[in-house]
Amino acid sequence: MSATHPPKVENFDLAGLSNTDPKGFLRQVDRWDQRDGMLYMARPADHPRFGYLESWLIPALDLRVNRFHFRDGEGGRFPGQDLYVDIALINRGDLLWRTTDLYVDLVTYAGGRWEVLDLEELGDALLAGHIDATTAARALESSQRLINGMLDEGGVDNWLRSQGYPLSWAEEVTLAAPEKA
Repeated sequence: MSATHPPKVENFDLAGLSNTDPKGFLRQVDRWDQRDGMLYMARPADHPRFGYLESWLIPALDLRVNRFHFRDGEGGRFPGQDLYVDIALINRGDLLWRTTDLYVDLVTYAGGRWEVLDLEELGDALLAGHIDATTAARALESSQRLINGMLDEGGVDNWLRSQGYPLSWAEEVTLAAPEKA
């Protein structure tokens, strides 16, 4: 059993141009875009491994699709990481959106490689009472729908486009400086 933790909650304040991460840090957002029932966020990141983050929140599919812009030599868990997809409950308001992470993640890489992460965390959270059986089942169903769609359509982007959720990404970003230790 891994160390269990309650689901991570994140806020997206459109009026305040800010994103409050799961640890409570307020991050300034460069750009929002709302369309097709989705929310796009682009913001600098002072993380040691990446300097910019783009995310699409897709409430109808329980997905947060992320693209991390890594610093040189910091390619994520494996080199060539493309998308990092969180399975999440997404509450959308007019000016405030909120995600509740449901533990399961899917990561895609250049060359067609992909993997599912953190299924054990989902089970541990269920056993610890952090989520109920209905929520765990929803996370698994959303994960399976994503995997099936990705395999059927030849990738996450292709599947999302076929479902009416075309994603677009910044052509160029400026990496923020890493946080000083």
